[in-house]
Amino acid sequence: MSSVNASLPRTLFRFLGSMNLAITLLVAVAIAAVIGTVLKQNQPYVDYVLKFGPFWFEIFKALDLYDVYSSSWFLTILTFLVVSTSVCVYRNTPHMLRDMRNFHEHAHRTALQRLAHHAQWQSAQPLRSSSDYVGALLKHKHYKIKRLDTQDGQLIAAKKGAGSRLGYIFTHVAIVIICIGGLLDGNVPLKIAQMRGDIAVETRRIPASEVPEQSTLPADNLSFRANIDITEGKAANIAFIDFKDGYLVQKLPFTIRVDDFRIEHYESGQPKSFESDLVIIDEDSGAPVRQTISVNHPFSYKGYTIYQNSFGDGGSQLKLALHPLTGTGGQAREIEATVKQAHPIKTASGELSLEIVDFRPFNVNPDPTGVKKFHNIGPSFQFKLRKADGTAQEYINYMQPVQQDGESFYLSGMRRSPAEPFQYWFIPADTEQRPDRFLNFLAALHNPDRLNQVALATARATENSQSLPAAEQQKVADFMITLSRQFIDGGNERISAQIEKSVPEEQRRQVAELYATVLHQFLRNMYLTILEQEGVDIDQPVSDFDMRFFENAVNALNVSHQYGSPFLVSLNSFKHIEATGLQVTRSPGQWLVFPGCLLLSVGVFFMFYLPQRRLWVIIRPDGEKSSLTLAGSALRNRYDFDREFELIRQDLTQKLT
Repeated sequence: MSSVNASLPRTLFRFLGSMNLAITLLVAVAIAAVIGTVLKQNQPYVDYVLKFGPFWFEIFKALDLYDVYSSSWFLTILTFLVVSTSVCVYRNTPHMLRDMRNFHEHAHRTALQRLAHHAQWQSAQPLRSSSDYVGALLKHKHYKIKRLDTQDGQLIAAKKGAGSRLGYIFTHVAIVIICIGGLLDGNVPLKIAQMRGDIAVETRRIPASEVPEQSTLPADNLSFRANIDITEGKAANIAFIDFKDGYLVQKLPFTIRVDDFRIEHYESGQPKSFESDLVIIDEDSGAPVRQTISVNHPFSYKGYTIYQNSFGDGGSQLKLALHPLTGTGGQAREIEATVKQAHPIKTASGELSLEIVDFRPFNVNPDPTGVKKFHNIGPSFQFKLRKADGTAQEYINYMQPVQQDGESFYLSGMRRSPAEPFQYWFIPADTEQRPDRFLNFLAALHNPDRLNQVALATARATENSQSLPAAEQQKVADFMITLSRQFIDGGNERISAQIEKSVPEEQRRQVAELYATVLHQFLRNMYLTILEQEGVDIDQPVSDFDMRFFENAVNALNVSHQYGSPFLVSLNSFKHIEATGLQVTRSPGQWLVFPGCLLLSVGVFFMFYLPQRRLWVIIRPDGEKSSLTLAGSALRNRYDFDREFELIRQDLTQKLT
């Protein structure tokens, strides 16, 4: 029983140092690296849900694929790889060091004759002369030699390329160093603290001052990678770590102040470069440290590295106008809003919260003409309208009209969830490049008095209804009003559904054409009243622009019921305030990874470009002459050694015979 117990540690030791285990672990690390490269890491969980769907999201989450390099299974593999490689180094280094020093001068002649590289011939020189020449030739070929006198002659053992053995040692030690560096930067203490319940991920979007201590990491945290957005002229001494389905607050041992943030743009408006003027305020060091950083030019301070990561809005101030889309219209309400803040808005149906999500002073899109260049379509702002029950719809509106097929439109995008793309509402712009004419047209279609007035005038102008009594003409007008309300409330789809519900199938096409004609005539007459309000002489033929505007306005009315907002928000002016996006990292493992990679490169060079080669020459006296036996071996690059061995054999044969 004692022998079995004694052999168990030896078996485990051999297993940990086996080549099969090391190769298996390296393959596992390689697969993990591929996953970490293909799958973008450390993104908010909602992004992964939108990308993969709930089913695959849960599977990938269970496998920790969203943070591969800090996952428990990856860190476990690294740990075993460190242990396995260390055991290999421990077991094989003494043997390799001895082999580097050993000339193997006691090799048996029979064993040498069995080598693949082997030759024998008779020398015309005596033993001494042959030995001197062989030694000189091998030294000229950069071999180290050692002579051994034997009973029947002399053996010269030569070797070169002993550095290949060092290459093996260097590569294995480098793997250990790199893996230890990966473990240091793998947030192992954070994992342990989470397992013990010492920290809790914060999922609420609350001010940093309200984040509990259990979600806050100390300034002496060993390693981390955190992000922070700082507005120009402001400072911060904390950063945020995206972790799991929330975040953690990371305290910094110093304060970062942003004095200035600059962006250079191409002529099209695309960002060309951006940089930040930082001031590091550290109570321990006294005087502030000033440094300008830019993309690919970070700043290192006391083991912390600050990168220029991104840029965004720092709380721009917007002056907005709320144009009513329901009711009888009226003057637009003007409000002042700040990006990343919520503003209560009272409406007839209750109170809404207007949450400004983002503001962009530039929007660069491909040129609509098809030319291979980009076009700046101006500022835009993104916002949400949130109801009292918490549900919200998201919008993106542009400050300036854009060109579409030669016409000018205001764009307003809407979506009901972040998983959906924006669906854009094209609102035609009037002669003043404003949406006012369309909004007046829409307001008129919500005004009962005006609807009745225009509907009666349209009915009386129809030949078939001119001879009808007033009561019948009012019925025709009421039909037009009902038809227009169905169009506003549900578009052509609503009218088609009503026809399918109430009209026999064989008459539907005829009825649909009649409804379309009546609706178009009524909307046109309503539109003419809008032109008349603007001072246009409607007794004269309508201009091409005004007719195109009418067609575009009808198309916009057809989908207006899908917009889901009681008002249209437009941007009148803004004061842009920029914020720089910084990434603050502490990576003590990099000081091991970098020299480890250098040592790995040196080791690979030694292994492949300094191959170990050995030669043995047995010289025996034969009267006044001597006989020679040449043998050699090489660990790799056999083709090159074939050539070298043959050249040495030819040289010795020619000179000594």
